[in-house]
Amino acid sequence: MKSMIKTALLPILILVAACGGSPDTTTGGGINVVATTNIVADLVRTVGGPEVTVEALMGPGIDPHLYKASAGDVRRMSSAEAIFYSGIHLEGKMSEVLEKMGERGVRTVAVGECVPEENLISSAEFSGLHDPHVWFDVGLWSQSVGCVAEMLAALDPDHAGEYLQRATDYADELNALDAWIQERVQVLAPDQRILVTAHDAFGYFGRAYGFEVRGLLGVSTASEAGTSDVQVLAEFIVEHEVPAIFVETSVPPRYVQALQEAVRARGFAVEIGGSLYSDSLGNPGTSAATYPGTVRENVETIVTALASAAVAD
Repeated sequence: MKSMIKTALLPILILVAACGGSPDTTTGGGINVVATTNIVADLVRTVGGPEVTVEALMGPGIDPHLYKASAGDVRRMSSAEAIFYSGIHLEGKMSEVLEKMGERGVRTVAVGECVPEENLISSAEFSGLHDPHVWFDVGLWSQSVGCVAEMLAALDPDHAGEYLQRATDYADELNALDAWIQERVQVLAPDQRILVTAHDAFGYFGRAYGFEVRGLLGVSTASEAGTSDVQVLAEFIVEHEVPAIFVETSVPPRYVQALQEAVRARGFAVEIGGSLYSDSLGNPGTSAATYPGTVRENVETIVTALASAAVAD
């Protein structure tokens, strides 16, 4: 990953060294950028360091699938030097606004789309589109680090070397985090790795770390779960004796609670194993306030709930 980032950034580093600044480039005093989700904002802050001021439009617990940009958001994006967003249609209701920002000359980067298309999961829900939740595979998300560094270097060539170094260091950290997850989930036997959540956000997690994943709602929370969806998933839980299911911080808990009642009506007790961070990081000042912290909390919540339930059985 370190060599990939250096290779990706080499052309732009040569360019800025040769050409110096430009009218569109801030060369001192820090640059101001906007990020849509706090997951993206955390990535940009990590790579940007003290040279970059990042404003996130969506705070903890906000659902990006349903988020609509306010007039204040539009003003902030219009005055930003760049907009970083997740992409792959995650910010569905903001797509038109983001497109208009690009037409106005504001630089935009869809960091999720830095992942090669062949590594994306096709969406059965939306024909021709992909699952946007790429950050649940830490190895894939690390591929977005170089894209962020490249844009920041283009905006602020005087600090290109710092952005490259932070990107390299962060890629190393994410590689170590990915290895930790692979080891931590070994606590669960393969047949215990069944993850049932509020919406179908954990497909990349399941593919990367060996879990069968089922979500009550679809890839986008804009979809609704009907009675038949609840009943089908309840039957699956009973049939496979799934001991725990999970709510999400950005999705109302009533969906999973209804699923739990449907399972109980069939004579099987399923516990709510905890709350997972799906489309948002945790609150500032908590261990889940950063992307690595959120990933670790999710993994610990999943493993602890499924392992504890298995021991209780």
